[in-house]
Amino acid sequence: MDEASRTTETPTGLSEPTATMDAAEAPTDEQDAPTAAAAATRTAPHWVVFLGLAAFLVVADQLSKAWLVANVAPGEVVNVVGDVVRLVFNKNSGALFGLFRENAVLFGILSLGVVGLIVVYHARAGRSLYMSLALGFLLGGALGNLTDRLRLGYVVDFVDMGIGDFRWYTFNVADAAISTAIVMLVAAAIIPSLTGLGERSSDG
Repeated sequence: MDEASRTTETPTGLSEPTATMDAAEAPTDEQDAPTAAAAATRTAPHWVVFLGLAAFLVVADQLSKAWLVANVAPGEVVNVVGDVVRLVFNKNSGALFGLFRENAVLFGILSLGVVGLIVVYHARAGRSLYMSLALGFLLGGALGNLTDRLRLGYVVDFVDMGIGDFRWYTFNVADAAISTAIVMLVAAAIIPSLTGLGERSSDG
């Protein structure tokens, strides 16, 4: 009788702790939900940084151009820092820095394609804060000049820098943003570790 009792109790005694341990180790739906949400957050692109910077640059670009058009006549030169930095109202029907003039419509169409490519590329590479900033500069600059081309048929350029007769191409806020983006992207190509700054890891 005693042996029978021990035999019966032994499997029962072993199975109960095992069942208890399995239940404790099994993750619940409530535990899975925060983990999944955290993983999604870590792998998501920096859309706020990307779109926020682009929006800020478009507003700054358009406001600066509106001020210039209201206060400086076409062809007028306003000295800001002697002869080194001047404001000149220039109508640019070409591309960046006045290149390839009389092609505003063509560059407007190309700009639409570029904007789409920038957004798509950011969706793939936007886990890096560095890349989100670079692409944000690029998108803001492209949209700023695209707005001019669609609205006016030309781009308003107004910053003229140089010494004496040696002058840089006249540019605007959008051009400066695009140039900044190009420098950042070239730097990332030379120093790949830059793209890891502020990167959201996909492996958690």
